[in-house]
Amino acid sequence: MITELVLASSNKKKIAELKALLPNVSLLSLKDIGFDREIEEPYFTFEENAAAKAKTIFEFCGKNVLADDSGICVATLNNDPGVFSARYAGEHATDQENLNKLLHELKGRTERRAFYKAVLCLIIDGITHYFEGSCHGQITEEPQGDKGFGYDPIFMPNGYNQTFGELPETIKHSISHRAQAMNELKAFLKGNGE
Repeated sequence: MITELVLASSNKKKIAELKALLPNVSLLSLKDIGFDREIEEPYFTFEENAAAKAKTIFEFCGKNVLADDSGICVATLNNDPGVFSARYAGEHATDQENLNKLLHELKGRTERRAFYKAVLCLIIDGITHYFEGSCHGQITEEPQGDKGFGYDPIFMPNGYNQTFGELPETIKHSISHRAQAMNELKAFLKGNGE
């Protein structure tokens, strides 16, 4: 049974979200295992970037690892920013700078469909598994709410009239892209007697 995983992330808000979605597993941070380098994400797919993070950490510590690569894809922008969501406005851009750039790119456009996508890469005993999820919605004209992180204040999921920045965490954690991917992962662990 899996009781501990190393999370291949240093994003505190992402770690908190993953911990909330996987409450019965002890999740170690990169700091916990003494890893303090930047992990390269040179690829053009969520799968490859998630795998790069997971493999880097697995090779470093030899423990079971969970990595996530996710982003927002906007239909009218050819699904950009996609894998570049975290650095859309530049290599060390803040969430606010990325969000502002996306709103600027969509200024005056009525087509605002978008989806969040998450790919989880799990390495257990050296074997790699992938799980993915998505959540479709619209990009709002301006930020609404201060919950979540990243593009949450401008992403309104289909069927709701509030953004991820406004919705209660309980709702976000039941419908988000990361929640969908985590549900697949939990089903996998359950099916394998974990």
